Amino acid sequence: MSGPEPTHPDETPDEFGQIARLFRPLTRGAPAALDLLDDAAVIPQRPGFDLVITKDALVAGVHFEPGEPPDRTARRLLRANLSDLAAKAAEPFGYFLMTAWPPDFDWPRRQAFAEGLREDGATYDVSLLGGDTVSTPGPLTVSMTLLGWVPAGGMIRRAGAQPGDHVLVSGPIGDGWLDWGPGQGQLDRRWLAEPFRLPTPRLDLREALRGHAHACADISDGLIADAGHVAKASGVGLSLDLDRMPVSATAQAWLATQADRAAGLVRLATGGDDYELLLTASPEGAARLGLPVIGEVCAGEGVEVRAGGRILEISAGGWRHG
Repeated sequence: MSGPEPTHPDETPDEFGQIARLFRPLTRGAPAALDLLDDAAVIPQRPGFDLVITKDALVAGVHFEPGEPPDRTARRLLRANLSDLAAKAAEPFGYFLMTAWPPDFDWPRRQAFAEGLREDGATYDVSLLGGDTVSTPGPLTVSMTLLGWVPAGGMIRRAGAQPGDHVLVSGPIGDGWLDWGPGQGQLDRRWLAEPFRLPTPRLDLREALRGHAHACADISDGLIADAGHVAKASGVGLSLDLDRMPVSATAQAWLATQADRAAGLVRLATGGDDYELLLTASPEGAARLGLPVIGEVCAGEGVEVRAGGRILEISAGGWRHG
């Protein structure tokens, strides 16, 4: 049941009016959402599949700039969650959304936020199933819980890397840090607007991962940190050669300005927010995947990092959550 319609186009409706106008269209008619008229959704069973669930949150001033266009914030929230599902070789199904609006986040901004979700919901064929919307005196805070399907027993875990595996990445590393991190002042940020703000989740690799990957993680905390997550979960060591790490032409240009190239490679490898995938596979599987090989899995523990022909001491492997 919706509340009264606002009398002015910029007037903010009440909670039920917001649900009706902003969020019901995002369900795209999904039966599980029940038109957002209930306080819950009903998820149908899919015989032969497991349900995979992931959750991520963004806070203005911590994960993105407060002045970020609302539609981009919404799209990055969805894409960051989709990246987690991509690492599990899962097929996206639907999502639950929490929005905490600050006082200055007016109705047009909320509409723009919903429009971003509408656009990418159509792009990635994923629907809103439910959630909650509240007010907050603090910064804009949004959270998403995303559901996906994977063949029963077939989810790719961080645990699964085996000694003798190759370590691969799905694409260039470091552009997210160059756009958002301390390196941003050294480049024209317009060159790097897309990688950080609108990452492309590697859902295109789903079938290949199911066929050949032993372990996988999306690179959100930083290449070295996420390699550490895989090493710990699998009970093995990973040896990475940063000279083999793929980087974009812009990152190469930035590296050329650095007095110590090895130190620059470490910065790119620890910055985070790349949303590419790090995975391990047998040599035969790696050849079939055709992705850049940047290291090997070995017996032991932790991550050994090399660059410039020497082993490097890494003080911080990437983003650390509070």
